[in-house]
Amino acid sequence: MKPLSFFLAFLLAATANSQTYNPAAHTDPVNLTPEVHDAFEHFYALDYEGALSRFEAVQLTHPQSAIAIGNVLLTIVFRELYRQDLLDTTYYAHDSFLTSRRNVPVPQPVRDRIESLTNSAVALADQQINANPNDANAYFARGYARGLHAAFITLCDHSYVAAARQGLASRNDSEATLKIDPQYADAKMAMGIQQFAVASLPRLVRMLVGIAGVGGNKEKGLDLLRESAAHGIVTPIESRTALSLFLRHDGRYAEAIVVQKGLADQYPHDYLFRLEVANLTKDSGNGPGAIALYRAILADAQNPTYFVEPRLHMAYFGLADTERGQNQIAEAAQDYLRAAAQPTCSDWIRRRAQLNAGEMFDLLHRRDEATRQYQLASAGGGDQSQSDAAHRYLKTPYVGK
Repeated sequence: MKPLSFFLAFLLAATANSQTYNPAAHTDPVNLTPEVHDAFEHFYALDYEGALSRFEAVQLTHPQSAIAIGNVLLTIVFRELYRQDLLDTTYYAHDSFLTSRRNVPVPQPVRDRIESLTNSAVALADQQINANPNDANAYFARGYARGLHAAFITLCDHSYVAAARQGLASRNDSEATLKIDPQYADAKMAMGIQQFAVASLPRLVRMLVGIAGVGGNKEKGLDLLRESAAHGIVTPIESRTALSLFLRHDGRYAEAIVVQKGLADQYPHDYLFRLEVANLTKDSGNGPGAIALYRAILADAQNPTYFVEPRLHMAYFGLADTERGQNQIAEAAQDYLRAAAQPTCSDWIRRRAQLNAGEMFDLLHRRDEATRQYQLASAGGGDQSQSDAAHRYLKTPYVGK
């Protein structure tokens, strides 16, 4: 799902009593420190190691700040999601990811630390709420940690029931934050995500995951995300990312591209933001435009200082998909192969690329090469999500849809 800037506050219009809105009055003071701002500059260059060391230093100097723990949690969660190719939004553009058989092998030390940080943030926030039931920062920090944990177990473990309950708890914390401080704009993000997500689920699914009776409204969710994006201290970038994803989910590509291009322009060295503009352009039906964007990303990546650890297989795969849609079959076959050959490629994407390369070679009547790719895609061990299709095409050549 995402996603997160902590230093993009905007001055708002005058309130009803003609006082100027001061966003700094509606956040934990730690969010306004230069150290946090610096850490997020690294985070949005996808320099997760640099961001983590800085957030850990902030946590040490602010031991009573639950949001400082949340920043460390955020970085570790997103670093792992990136390593697992779970920040490729094409995976979430449709609902099929909910039934994916994909295995996500998260190392146990990483999993243990995510659990520990989540528990620590929640426990510290609980103490502060018990001491002061009107502590808006504590409610927000607790909801923030719960929301991150929900995203992790959804994407890595497919634990939809537990994640739905965590997400609902995060929304409840955000509602409590706004009851205490109606101008705490960051709290609107979790509510917006929950509103849109619940409205997108069939009633039966809501019942199965244990959130029957919880309402949702897509447009209200989008509006809440726009508010947190415009006025928040903690969540502007995260909210814009979620907004773009939800607009894409509903096929509102022109609106999504505007949001995503704004992020890419603001952070041109964020490989994921650049990639998402290309993905959205592809999905909008502008194949030639998308091909140009993918190639520009790959060209920039030739400069080793432009991106931090870009996972180039994602760009090659998107480029190949687009070339396929433009009936550039030979080019698509080669770019699927390039995607599979990248040293950082996850087994899941590698086998998808091998299967698709096999399909392209079948269309080119190069059966020996197609068979080789199907054998690779269906090999024992590792990810098996492409195995059935690969075995089918080993028996009968792919002839197109």
